[in-house]
Amino acid sequence: MQGFLNLNKPAGWTSHDCVARVRRLLKLKRVGHAGTLDPAAVGVLPLAVGKATRLLQFLPAQKAYRATIRFGMTTTTDDLEGETLTTQNVAELNLEQIRTILPKFLGKIEQIPPRYSAIQVDGKRLYDLARQGKAVEVPKRTVEVFQLDVLGWNCGEFPELQLAITCGAGTYIRSIARDLGEMLHTGGTLAHLVRTHSSGFDLTESLTIEVLESQIKQGTFQLIPPSTALKHLEAITLSSVEDAKRWCQGQAVVCQAENTTNSIFRVYHPEGLFLGLGQTVLLDSQTVLKPQIVLADQSQVFLNPGKAN
Repeated sequence: MQGFLNLNKPAGWTSHDCVARVRRLLKLKRVGHAGTLDPAAVGVLPLAVGKATRLLQFLPAQKAYRATIRFGMTTTTDDLEGETLTTQNVAELNLEQIRTILPKFLGKIEQIPPRYSAIQVDGKRLYDLARQGKAVEVPKRTVEVFQLDVLGWNCGEFPELQLAITCGAGTYIRSIARDLGEMLHTGGTLAHLVRTHSSGFDLTESLTIEVLESQIKQGTFQLIPPSTALKHLEAITLSSVEDAKRWCQGQAVVCQAENTTNSIFRVYHPEGLFLGLGQTVLLDSQTVLKPQIVLADQSQVFLNPGKAN
């Protein structure tokens, strides 16, 4: 069994909790996830099963969120899960003031991750160091935000802003909430977060734990095929069965490809079977396709090559 699962992570669960539950449900040890979600956050958590865990690094990096930012307060974790540090009445804050600041968060920006995060410093997780009360300088990182759209605005003593955010991997929405509050001199923290898109998977097509359990009991559950999850990569179909055999045995084969330098491709058997991922390189004036990750086994390639996955 190999493939992907588009899980709708429930509130209060860690990403590891989700992996552990799916392992038990599918009775498989080899399950991994892409893009950690904080326990309080909900939404898309891509999971890989079986050999597909080797493909997680090749999934698209772009992510999208619906975030609610509360102004007038700061917390230790930059969300409502932490201890409150400061509060102030900021009922005078208005949406136009925020709109003038938002463009500063677009494009490539420098960001300091929250003190309570999974980033490692000197081999230790920041959240472990924070819980131990150790003061650590959190290194800045460059992230990219592609789009910010205002979805709503609620006035009050602690007004809230709803944002749609499209960004690259490694972007902390909690940091955006904190930094936006700092720029407005009001303080800010993340009140709610839904990941609506991640690594090519969308919330509209996700499965809750309850639905997943039901489908498994009824025998209707099907994993998303690796070739579907990797459709953003270009495809190459090998020219012969002999080439497919050699490629699956770890040998490079001559191929025809427009992108000839260090490009990653989906690789297919002449009869349609998805074999894995290959990389094109220039060797002795010829473009060759080197195996990067081989997923098909010998029985699939030679006994039933027409069965695609």
